Amino acid sequence: MLQVKSSLSAVVFVIIASILWGTTGTVSAFTPDVSPLATGAFAMGIGGVLLVVNARKHIMNDKIKLTSQPKALLIGAICVAIYPLAFYSSMRLAGVAIGTVISIASAPFFTVIMERLISNKKINKKWVVSFLFGAVGVSLLTIGKTKNIDLDIVANHQKWGILLGLVAGLTYATYSWSARHMIETGVESKSAMASMFGLSAIVLLPSLLFTGDNLFLDGKHIIAALYMAIAPMFIGYLLFGQALKVIEASQATLITLLEPIVATILAVIVVGEVFSPIGWLGMFLMIICLLLQIVKVSTPRYFKRSHIF
Repeated sequence: MLQVKSSLSAVVFVIIASILWGTTGTVSAFTPDVSPLATGAFAMGIGGVLLVVNARKHIMNDKIKLTSQPKALLIGAICVAIYPLAFYSSMRLAGVAIGTVISIASAPFFTVIMERLISNKKINKKWVVSFLFGAVGVSLLTIGKTKNIDLDIVANHQKWGILLGLVAGLTYATYSWSARHMIETGVESKSAMASMFGLSAIVLLPSLLFTGDNLFLDGKHIIAALYMAIAPMFIGYLLFGQALKVIEASQATLITLLEPIVATILAVIVVGEVFSPIGWLGMFLMIICLLLQIVKVSTPRYFKRSHIF
């Protein structure tokens, strides 16, 4: 069984999870006749069921701790259910470029705000600098692999898409914060993630009655659906939960900016998408963002414990 023994191993776990999440776009490209809402609902829903089965003993041991903080659990579960619906709808309404940038880049920002306002944790300068590199990098990366920067999208639809992108970023940040909060109160990481995702499955899986056309059309569709549920969602969030034992949710969500890098590389190699030089610049900036979170830089005594607020 994988166990987190240090902050470095926690970072590695998040990196592996991000790589798995980065494969979802390429895999879904092989089943274009399946609604993205169905893809998200099935992957998150079945992934949640698998997490519950895997953590059933831990959940039973932690049931008192879980039920003693119902707000964190229920809010986290609701956000897990909303996230895939908001994320995929954002890309549908605002276009891939704007939807991706808003959803992914806003999550670390929302997470650190919650940690500051709710958990009263400090925001250090290293995180802020890293976030700026990452946010700009995500923007350039997405622009670099998009020929049309979504200017042909109807303005009214684009506004709703941007709003849903912010909802996706906020919900991702919230369930990450909720998991970290429960872990800090003594809940096992497997219990925290499984309880949220398990409850969300109660909402997500029934939605397939309305969105699940062609999901199991043939062998290719079945393999794609099962891969999405098992690898990115079950294994990915199992690793992500383990990492949250050691590192803050704000750092974890910042590291997951690796996800669009993986998605872009696979899209170029496997799907054959065109990638412009500005996108490579964005990827370089995002790598700097990740290195700032991985590499420990010695700082003068005067600057130690320095925080923005």
